[in-house]
Formats: sequence, structure tokens, C-alpha cells
Amino acid sequence: MSAEYGGRTGLQGKLTQWLRAGRRPKETAGDGGREALLLAAAGAGLPLAPAAHPAGYRCSCERVGCPTPARHPVSFAWQTQSTTDRAQIERWARHQPQANFITATGMVHDVLDVPLDAGRSALERLLAADVEVGPVAESDDGRMLFFTLTRGTPEDEDEWWPCELDCHPETMDEHPGLRWHCRGSYVLVPPARLPGEHQTVHWVRGPEHPLPDPLSLLETLTEACARYAGEEADQAGAGWPLRH
Repeated sequence: MSAEYGGRTGLQGKLTQWLRAGRRPKETAGDGGREALLLAAAGAGLPLAPAAHPAGYRCSCERVGCPTPARHPVSFAWQTQSTTDRAQIERWARHQPQANFITATGMVHDVLDVPLDAGRSALERLLAADVEVGPVAESDDGRMLFFTLTRGTPEDEDEWWPCELDCHPETMDEHPGLRWHCRGSYVLVPPARLPGEHQTVHWVRGPEHPLPDPLSLLETLTEACARYAGEEADQAGAGWPLRH
């Protein structure tokens, strides 16, 4: 997949250096880093569409009490608007320099979305076991995103796994464990900014890594989430402050 966006001289190497160094989008925004990272994601097959962005500690949509500030698409037509077309993404990125971008799941890829501590533990275990892990992003609001292949388009529409109960951003508090973003859902794609000082969504493993089968990660992620939930419950029972 990386060959699709590695044609520009030195781009793939530069992206790899940014990702290995753990640089944040704000550090590369002035030298074209934001656009390059968005094009890399699109080149890996992730369909993108513009999203809201922080306006101080509020959302650029100016909705009073926005439930997902800087985390939602700007258009209700985001599912049909999402694209991997390079020229369109370049236009969006240059005409909307503050915008975040979402990637629509369930078309090419799904996202397994877990608490950050559980995700870090699972990632360490998966890599130690030589399991193929694809792109992984961290969100500074406490989540880790594992990008995988989608289940595909079944012949029977009834075979779609539902996303309604576990993926709506506004119901995050009701689903503190693993959330499977598939058809009809979306996540922010790096680089993205969140409300608050230096709060971002950034790559841990970039889009140059091929998308794996979600089932190859699911057991490890589920076990890590169960341990995380147990630790949180133990801390709450002991009167300790919960981690965030």
C-alpha cells in the first residue's frame, strides 16, 4: 500500500521519520506535514472528509453544547463525500487549513477503538507475538485506534454487523471498552487537533502498514479491555481515583 503514496521523492522516508520520532501534527503543519499525512492516509485507501476543528475549547461548528467538539464531519453527506481522490483532498486541506478530517469506516477499513492503556498493552503483546498489526493511532482524550480491513460487502445485507450500539461518539461514556467502527461510522484520522492545549490524534504506526484482518487482533484487544475494566473497578472499589 505504501507504494501508492511513496512516489514523491523522499515523502515516504520523511513520513516514516515523523512517525518514528513521535512528532505531532502541530510540529509539521508549517512545512506541509499535515497535507502529506492526509495524502498518505488516502493513498493507503482510507476515504476522508472534512471535519470540525477546535475553536479554543469549543467546536468550530458553533453549536451550543456540541457533544463531540472537533470530532464530527462538517457535512451531513460525509458518507458519500468521503474520498481518496488526491486532488480533492489537496483542495480541502488548502482551502480549510484548520479543519480536521474524518475517515469513513466500513468501506475499505474498520477501526477497533479501545481505552488507551488497554490499547498500549495489547499492542505490545501483539508485536511481541509477531502478529501483523496495521496502522494505529492514539487520541489524547484517552483512546487508541487500530485500523483493520473491513469485513467486506456481504451479498446479504442482513449479514452486516451493526454499528449502531457501539460506535456513536456521543455515547462514548456508555461504551468504555472496545468499540468496533464499521459501516455507518467514522473516526478522526491523524493529524487532528482536539479542544484543549496540545491535544491531538496522532499516528503510532502510520498508514504505510497494511491493514490486517480485524479478527487477528480481536481476542488480544478484548482481553486487554477486560483487564483494564477490572483494574478500573478495583480502583473504584478501593476509593482510588480513576485513570483518564
